[in-house]
Amino acid sequence: MNYFLTYTVYVLILSVLMGISTWKLFKKMGYSPLLAFVPFYNYFIVLKETNHPKWWAILSYLPIVGPIMMSVFHLYLMKKFGKTLFKDQLLTVILPFIYMATVNYSKDVELEDENDLYLTEEEKNSKKKDTFIGSITFAVVFATIIHVFFTQPFGIPTGSMERTLLVGDFLFVNKWSYGYRLPMRPLAIPFLQGTILDTGEKGNPKDDPKSYVEGVKLPYERIFQFNKPQRNDVVVFNYPRDSVHTSIDRKDPYVKRLVAVAGDTFEMRNGRLFVNGKPETVLGDQEVQHSFTVNTGTQLDIPALYNTYGFLPVREAQTNTGFEYTFQGLTDKTAKDIKSLPNVVDMRENIFPKDSGTVSHKLNAEKNAYTKSIDTTQSIFPINKPWNQDFYGPLKIPKKGDVVAINQETLPEYQWIISQYEHNKLENKNGKIFINGKETSQYTIQQDYYMMVGDNRDASLDARFFGFVPEENIVGKPMFTWMSVQGAFKDSSSSYQAPLKVRWERMFKATNTGDANKTSYWWIAVMILVLFFGWEYFVKLFRKKKTEEDL
Repeated sequence: MNYFLTYTVYVLILSVLMGISTWKLFKKMGYSPLLAFVPFYNYFIVLKETNHPKWWAILSYLPIVGPIMMSVFHLYLMKKFGKTLFKDQLLTVILPFIYMATVNYSKDVELEDENDLYLTEEEKNSKKKDTFIGSITFAVVFATIIHVFFTQPFGIPTGSMERTLLVGDFLFVNKWSYGYRLPMRPLAIPFLQGTILDTGEKGNPKDDPKSYVEGVKLPYERIFQFNKPQRNDVVVFNYPRDSVHTSIDRKDPYVKRLVAVAGDTFEMRNGRLFVNGKPETVLGDQEVQHSFTVNTGTQLDIPALYNTYGFLPVREAQTNTGFEYTFQGLTDKTAKDIKSLPNVVDMRENIFPKDSGTVSHKLNAEKNAYTKSIDTTQSIFPINKPWNQDFYGPLKIPKKGDVVAINQETLPEYQWIISQYEHNKLENKNGKIFINGKETSQYTIQQDYYMMVGDNRDASLDARFFGFVPEENIVGKPMFTWMSVQGAFKDSSSSYQAPLKVRWERMFKATNTGDANKTSYWWIAVMILVLFFGWEYFVKLFRKKKTEEDL
């Protein structure tokens, strides 16, 4: 409800600005000046008077799409009053309400005669150019609507979900899988997630230019949530510990498998995953992998192994007796095959000892447990436990309505939930805990949380490190792979770079069915292309016929 109230306020503010800067222009067009203040209808009139499709008016106040369409409509209006020079168009786009107000209150502004019979050849060419630019603009707007409100493309740059999702897979994500999460930064550059460009390792990521206006924001709201995330779903979500972007929907997108839902108990025993005390259910399209160290007498033919088994991130080192290889991502079958190679001396699975913690756990344990400066790529969650990625838990996943005990022992587990995800003021002073200024020993969870873990268990930055994923961070489910390119992303975890090639067999196949043999959607892709180009052909044919009849 807060979302729609805030959104209404934004719409009213923009409508008032539109009215103040254009009411005289509406009067000159023969309309009541008050109509310039009416949301949507003011742009309906502009489109009607400039001979453009009137239904475009419904796009005028939509998040992200609206600012683009408003700029287009403002240009149409200014052109109707003779403001066609480049400087006029530039000022209309960058200072819309200010420039339109100067035109509005000008004494000599008059309507332009748009009758084609009186246009010069140069003016006719200019009109054709405007029509072409308008077509390109609307194509961009249409793509933006699809991107913002329906489905979003997503690439797989790392091997954390091998071999279910491969490095170089490009997916379409269904934003309606678990209800549609409304945009929280309505003023943004289309198609860009967080930043416009990366300034590099030397710069501070927080200083990178953002692709959205941080000051114009809307609260979290999800509509039409008919389904909740289910155990074993492959899910795209915004990385909860992203410190660069404060807006939830602008944080970096991650893809993992949802292994434990709200209310479940998650545990890792000797590198194997357990939920509610039972071994995980492995689906048909899921291949769980682990890390192995292999010692050989002579070098392995890594390119040949890659061609046979696919993804094989590997580190190679020469030893006194031969060579040592560390593989991150071997299935049980692949490990068995490699072990049987004649030049393999021995092979062992890499398992952290129980209660050994992580590299940074011992350092963090010496500090105050309540801290926000945790490197989640090195620290296990929560930081006061001697767990590691192979021996982890048991950990109960918080559920909406749960009343949890808050003390010095449990605070590292719940501090991000209380302070960051549910936006309370949390203080830990003199051994006492305060929430919103009141000393407390318990807290009621306000939303569901989830445990997201990669199928490639030993090469995955997942919930074992960054903790619970709030429901508000969930984007949706991948639908299908529309493109797959081996070697598209450089693998920093491997000393071997795979050759570049297109994986045709993976294209337009479903990604989230749980079945080993996935359905191909080539026929849908072809149908969409036929409909798109066929529609465009018939529209041009209709317009040509109508023009001939008018003559």
